Amino acid sequence: MKRAKRLSHYDKSGRVHMVDVSDKPSTSRTAIAHAFVRMKPSTVASLKRLESPKGNPLEVARIAGISAAKRTSELIPLCHPLSLTHVDVRAKLCKNGIEIASEAATTGPTGVEMEALTAAAVAALTTYDMCKALERGMEITELFLVKKSGGRSGTYVRNGASGAANRKR
Repeated sequence: MKRAKRLSHYDKSGRVHMVDVSDKPSTSRTAIAHAFVRMKPSTVASLKRLESPKGNPLEVARIAGISAAKRTSELIPLCHPLSLTHVDVRAKLCKNGIEIASEAATTGPTGVEMEALTAAAVAALTTYDMCKALERGMEITELFLVKKSGGRSGTYVRNGASGAANRKR
């Protein structure tokens, strides 16, 4: 019999709670997330010459994203603190902005989707901070989970994600 889907952070009486994962088996889990910082071509051109007054924004954003993934449980109230085995953030210049991809991994009883999403979001916010002297009208868009694997629910791949994080901009 198929279980009805429900929000997992509420108990039977509707009270918010942290999900108890103590009986779940530890499995290898990974997640990939994506974000995009849309900016003017002139801003991208300045970044290609690394004229940002604060240094290389791509590298600073990458490090900020990695650091944020490690602190996700401090930012998202009901997230479990995880022992991450891998975090990576990549930032790539495109003709109209910066594409960010993050990946997180662990072996444990709960997934790393929030860690990957937090890494991508903070990398995008850091990009904005690093580049705001060049352009205030940048937009942070397309923050989403690309893929997750492991756990009881298995693998999830976003529809159209096979090229979403790599499509030409």
